[in-house]
Amino acid sequence: MGVLPAPDRVSERDWRGLDEVVSGRVLRPSDAGFGAVGSAFNERFAATTPAGVVTVADTDDIRHALAWARTTGISAVVRAGGHSYSGASVGTGLVIDLSRLRTVTADGRTGLVTAAAGATMSDVYAALQPHEMAFALGNGASVGIAGLTLGGGCGATSRVHGLTADALVATTVLTADGELLHCDARENADLFWACRGGGGGNFGVTTSFTFQARPVADCSTYLLLFDRADAEKVFTVAQQVVGSAPDEFAARTGVARSRDGAVVSVIGQHLGPAAELREILDPVLSVARPLRADIRDRTYWEAKDDLLHETAGGAFAVRTDVLTRPLPDAGIETMLALVDAWPGSGNPDGGGAALFSWGGAINRVGAADTAFPHRDAMFLLSLDTSWVTADAPATVRRNLDWLAELREALAPYGAGRSYLNFADPDLAEWRTAYHGANYPRLVEVKNRYDPEGFFTAPQGVGT
Repeated sequence: MGVLPAPDRVSERDWRGLDEVVSGRVLRPSDAGFGAVGSAFNERFAATTPAGVVTVADTDDIRHALAWARTTGISAVVRAGGHSYSGASVGTGLVIDLSRLRTVTADGRTGLVTAAAGATMSDVYAALQPHEMAFALGNGASVGIAGLTLGGGCGATSRVHGLTADALVATTVLTADGELLHCDARENADLFWACRGGGGGNFGVTTSFTFQARPVADCSTYLLLFDRADAEKVFTVAQQVVGSAPDEFAARTGVARSRDGAVVSVIGQHLGPAAELREILDPVLSVARPLRADIRDRTYWEAKDDLLHETAGGAFAVRTDVLTRPLPDAGIETMLALVDAWPGSGNPDGGGAALFSWGGAINRVGAADTAFPHRDAMFLLSLDTSWVTADAPATVRRNLDWLAELREALAPYGAGRSYLNFADPDLAEWRTAYHGANYPRLVEVKNRYDPEGFFTAPQGVGT
């Protein structure tokens, strides 16, 4: 696109012109309500302030916003759920906010579910529950369906149901030049392929998603907390349990350190009764006495609430790797020693490491069949740290250096790959880490549907 004008060179007359052609609302930094749609979820990027936000009312508004941005030459980014770890939901130009587009329809007869791009997990679950059906979804109520799907989307049921993107059967994409494209396995199939794990903000504005849901059944959940002294045994045995358990079993095994001390946890869901779950967990329960053990039968919807993720907010950074085999004893020891050395901050979330069980249905899809390439994983290794904006720059630096050291120390045990939905702005080799051998094909799709490179991002396809 060439050199874009600075946002302050777009005239007030231009901004009034945008306001006149859209049915939604145009907000500038001084307007009430701007912060709710113009601020990054991750406060690490709190200094990024858009020149303006248009909260669209319909697809025509998106089309008008894209045309206006192309005419004025201002950069534009799309904000759906707004939960981008790397701050990609905001920019210094125009933010196209989809948060009003939240309609979700579900057909209990066919199992088809269509969600508008601004829908959140709570919106989707609310539409699914009356029909007692579901597909793999995230565990944050305000997380957007758009970003989750476009980045792959993994949840507690993914070892049975696959990725969120695997349930996608059709989508609609509005290109930079205003063309609305229907995409499925037959029509615009290459763009449909790219939308199943290739990331958002690359090819156009994805305006709707249609999924194939499955019937749900009662299940069980568990929460096990252990003393830090038992962490090595717990991590070792919990990984063995995942390796031998049926796909219906899911686990997140983690260690976290904050100003309040260390917590070792094994948390998850089983698509079966609690009695069966207890048998699966018996090796973990036998190797160390938990400080707390909560194992119980749940409805599917109670289980969803049990696994709801809460965070203190603030600023954070996450680094990931894909493990194709269990973390060995040496890796566990290294991980725990470095977590013990977390440098501290003002954020009660602290820092830590976790192993999410992958595999199962995720790995029964070919690595090139969708844009999501990680089809041989046993675990996702997630490493994180957090702080608050009031922390001193030196504290922030120590946290980021600690996270980099932790990632480097555990690199010999991973595959050198990363999960796009846990985006890491400090990742140098992001093209291969996120996309693997699928990256060249993603570039081809980019060049076909966004030949002028209107949609840009620091880790965007083609950059």
